Amino acid sequence: MAISMLVGHLTRNWGWIVLRGVIAILFGAASLVMPGITLAALVILWGAYALFDGALALVAGIRVKTWALAVVGVLGIAVGICTFMWPGMTALLLLMFIAGWAIAIGVFQILAAIRFRAVIQNEWLLGLSGLLSAAFGVFMIVRPGAGALAVIWTIAWFAILFGVTLVMFGFRLKGLAASVPKPA
Repeated sequence: MAISMLVGHLTRNWGWIVLRGVIAILFGAASLVMPGITLAALVILWGAYALFDGALALVAGIRVKTWALAVVGVLGIAVGICTFMWPGMTALLLLMFIAGWAIAIGVFQILAAIRFRAVIQNEWLLGLSGLLSAAFGVFMIVRPGAGALAVIWTIAWFAILFGVTLVMFGFRLKGLAASVPKPA
């Protein structure tokens, strides 16, 4: 897809980028107000997901007679049970997954900003949100012992800053919508 077509799609759908930013801001604000609940909810949701997914994979593996899928199911059930038995360790591992996710998103947003540089102004907002994301991920890997609640606060501020930059970028795209040619 040509970069001008991509920018055209983005400018016509700027509202979705703003909505993504608003949801990130709301999530961040809720996490600041209730950090303990946020951490507990993340661990419980992960454990429930692993247990449920494992059970479904086990049933599918038995029904389809595929031992690999059955093994995945048993492992999923085991991870789910371990999550509820050792929630502290699960919280640390979950934070490492979040860190990897944040780094990956950051890198891709920086690459996208570099690509958009020739087509739109203020692409640095997308790049800045990517830099914040990658820095957040690196911080979580380097300082996991800072405490789970401190990381929740970091997640909250990351979400708020990430959301603000996306809202700003989305409104910048809205301003460009009139100058981008519509598809034939």
